[in-house]
Amino acid sequence: MVNRKKHIFLYGPPGSGKTTVGKVLAHTLGLPFVDLDAQIEAAEGRTITSIMQNQGEAVFRTLESAKLEQATRQESSIISLGGGALLSEANRKCAESAGEVVILEADLNTLITRLTSGGDTRPLLAGDLTNRLNALMQKRGAHYNSFSLRVANYPQSPSETAERIQALLGRFRVHQQGIDYDVIIQRGAIKGFSEFLKDWQIPSLVTIVTDSNVGALYAEEVQESLKEIGQAISIITIPAGEGNKSLETVSFLWQEFVKNGLDRKSLAIALGGGVTGDLTGFAASTYMRGIPWVGIPTSLLAMVDSSLGGKTGFDLPYGKNLVGAFHSPRLVLTDPDLLSTLPQEEFRSGLAEVMKHGVIADSRLFEIGSNGEKAVAISLDEVIRRAIAVKVQFIESDPFEHGARAALNFGHTVGHAVELVSGFRLRHGEAVAIGMVAEARLAEKLSLAERGLAKEISRVLAGLGLPTEIPLEFPREAIVRSMQVDKKKQAGKVRFALPLRIGEVKTGVEIDDLDLIFTEG
Repeated sequence: MVNRKKHIFLYGPPGSGKTTVGKVLAHTLGLPFVDLDAQIEAAEGRTITSIMQNQGEAVFRTLESAKLEQATRQESSIISLGGGALLSEANRKCAESAGEVVILEADLNTLITRLTSGGDTRPLLAGDLTNRLNALMQKRGAHYNSFSLRVANYPQSPSETAERIQALLGRFRVHQQGIDYDVIIQRGAIKGFSEFLKDWQIPSLVTIVTDSNVGALYAEEVQESLKEIGQAISIITIPAGEGNKSLETVSFLWQEFVKNGLDRKSLAIALGGGVTGDLTGFAASTYMRGIPWVGIPTSLLAMVDSSLGGKTGFDLPYGKNLVGAFHSPRLVLTDPDLLSTLPQEEFRSGLAEVMKHGVIADSRLFEIGSNGEKAVAISLDEVIRRAIAVKVQFIESDPFEHGARAALNFGHTVGHAVELVSGFRLRHGEAVAIGMVAEARLAEKLSLAERGLAKEISRVLAGLGLPTEIPLEFPREAIVRSMQVDKKKQAGKVRFALPLRIGEVKTGVEIDDLDLIFTEG
């Protein structure tokens, strides 16, 4: 569940779209929508215009303050504010202490067009709309600009604006497999993990699945937090590393679930990187025909990719993730502070998935990465939010990977094969980086991609400390053989997601001759 103490306030000038966007955002996040002006009118039995004209602005502002204070005491909501609601310092403090204020911006012509087409008769804009609105904006411009969270609400649609707000705040709600779950990005969240579960009817039995590296750092902290809500918590530790992503480890988890007394209503928490998340999710999907689970990703790769979308599973000797199931988590809680203990090599491995998201859907994300690791470190929170936003976008559009979601496989067909042939000496992100360059070159050979695209992707990845070439000592035959058993194969043919340019990818590209990957040209 979303932290119920956090409201989202939409604020800005008349015509900026607070009510329209607010309703879309509330529906997307599964939260109540509150229009503060509408609540005042309902309580008073008359319009804002009538209140202003008959009793004056001061009376209206008093009513507005009372309704704002009342709204902040309710459960987490999307709250649309009147254009001057936070001019009062007391009101501003009230809102900012109860949640986050997002300014919706639009240029003057857009505001006028919206107000005119809507037949709006707002009291402070009566008369010459253009002159009155221009004067109002000059008077309040500095006030609106004093808020740090701002989103332009033009020319895109309200739903696109709502998506931008989610990425800005790091709050998403994924609708998948009949289960809606929250994805929350918040620094320091692990210290108060239980706060995110208090609105649930949490079962009495909870188990934390972690690995031998992460467990020593964070398992006790999560365990202590859960004790605050009276849970009985066990900790299961599995060996770290991709080499342990096997049926043997899954079987171990099943047996530990039984030993710890978990039943169909118990909860499993995956505390770790992608391997821990995939294994815990799969074990949860099959144990007693399915128990709920929660993800707390601790690596950059897991935060931006593997923890999202409900894809769980394990490897076989023939290839990665050949056995698995879709089993959505009930919550994914991402705390960027956990990356402070992540080894630099693992952080770089995660950057490969970040840049993949940039290549397929977010040129701004790719641009940040093109400036090197320091630029990424400076903008880390934005990088994580934007990368997650890309993944959520594809999950929502294609929950079971029947079409558009295949774009997320860019770099993975070659990458998985190279990773397997390396005996997992290559990290997943390192293999994906190699795969991205190889597949971008393939796109150029097929005249799908702009010339020079592979070179640009290679330059950016190398600048982030990632490998970009298939090691010469890796047998080509073994790589091709691994691709031929890739789970993305259909009707005997391997299908690729290939980039056309930064920000755009084509899915379902069938390749008959996989040796083409290794040829010059």
